[in-house]
Amino acid sequence: MVQKITVILQKTFLVQDLIRKSDIGDILNCALNGERLGFKECLRLIKSDDVYAIGLVGNILRQRLYGNTVTFVNNIILNYTNVCVTYCKFCAFYRPPGHSESYTVPLEEIVRRVLVSREMFGITQVLIQGGHNPNLRVEYYEEAFKAIKTKCPAIGIHGLSASEIDMIARVERSSTKEILARLKEAGLDSLPGAGAEILDDDVKAEISPLKLKSQEWLQIMKEAHELGIKSSATMMYGTVETEEQRAQHIIKVAQLQEKTRGFMAFIPWSFEPNKTEIQYEGMIKYPSGGLHLLKMIAISRIVFYGIIDHLQSSWLTNGIGMAQLALTYGADDFGGTLIGEEVVSATGARSTELTAHKIIDAVKQIGFRVAERNNFYQIIKYYSNKLKDLSSEVPCIF
Repeated sequence: MVQKITVILQKTFLVQDLIRKSDIGDILNCALNGERLGFKECLRLIKSDDVYAIGLVGNILRQRLYGNTVTFVNNIILNYTNVCVTYCKFCAFYRPPGHSESYTVPLEEIVRRVLVSREMFGITQVLIQGGHNPNLRVEYYEEAFKAIKTKCPAIGIHGLSASEIDMIARVERSSTKEILARLKEAGLDSLPGAGAEILDDDVKAEISPLKLKSQEWLQIMKEAHELGIKSSATMMYGTVETEEQRAQHIIKVAQLQEKTRGFMAFIPWSFEPNKTEIQYEGMIKYPSGGLHLLKMIAISRIVFYGIIDHLQSSWLTNGIGMAQLALTYGADDFGGTLIGEEVVSATGARSTELTAHKIIDAVKQIGFRVAERNNFYQIIKYYSNKLKDLSSEVPCIF
C-alpha cells in the first residue's frame, strides 16, 4: 500500500512539474480545476507545441469521467446514394446526377442490408448517410426508417447530416424543422455531425461553396435538439482553415451545447486529400498526420470537459494505431464498427472495414476495459477476454 501511494505521489509531482514548465500551464491548471475555457484559451492550446502536456491533461480528464473504460458501437454505415449536387472539393465519393457510376440504393435493399448485418454481425446501430440527391423526396427516408424499425426495432438509426436535412427541405420546399419532425416520427433516433467541416463561411466558400452555411448547420442542430433528437458534432480539420478558425469552430459548438445540451459526442477528424479536387488543385497534398490528431483530441477533451461527454478516437481517417493513442489523449469512445463504408474508402487511403472483434482486441492491447454501447452512449455490455455473443434480446422480424 505504501509503495502504491508513493508511485501515485511521484506521478502527481511529475504532472505538476510538466504543467508548471509548459507555456500553457495556466490554461491546463484551469482545465484541471474545472474552469470553462473560451476562444483565447482554446487558440493558445492550438498554437502551443507542448502536445505532451496537453495530452497528459486530456487523459487525466478522461480518467476522471470514465476510469479505465472505453466504449464502441456495433454499427454499419449505409451510404444510400452517391448522387450529389454540392460538389464539395474535399469529397472523392460523390457523382453528379446522370453519371455512369452514380447509384441510389432501393428501399428493399436498405432493409436487407440492415437485417443481414444484424444477423451476421449483431449490429445495434445503422449510420445512414449519402450525397445531396435532388431526386429523393422525404418519403424515401420515411419509408426506409419505418421499414427498419418495423423489421428490427432494436436498431438505432443514426442518420442524415444537417446538410442532408437542408437538401431534403429544399426539395420539399419545407422548413428543416418540419423535415426533422417527420423523420423523427418515422424512426430517426439521432443525427451525425457531418456537414460542419469548419464552421466558418470563408473556409466553406473555398471547399464547399454550394453546401449549407455555418449558421445553418448550427440552426439545424439546434432544431434537432429542441425536438429531442440528440446528435454528434464533428470537425474536419486539415484543409484551408487557420488555427483561429479551428478554435472558433470548437467554441461555436461549445456555445450551442451550453444552450441545448443536445450533443452526445464530438469527433475531430483529419481531411484525407487523396483523389479529391483539393489535391488535384494543389491546395492540400498531404493529410495532417497523427500528431495533429492527438493534439485535437486532447484540446477537445479539455475545452469540452463538463459540456460534451464523449469524444471519439477518429480511427476512420487515422487508422487503428493512432486511435489507440488517442484513447490516452482524452478520447473515451473508439467509434463504430464499419462494414460497407464507401465515403472515406473512395479516397483509397486505407481499408475502412472494422469488426467488433478487432476493436475489442485493439482496446485491450493498450490495457483498457471494453464496453459496447448503444446509439445514445448507454453501455449494453462489458467484454471479458473472449468475444461474447453480440446478438440482441430483441430479434429481427423477417
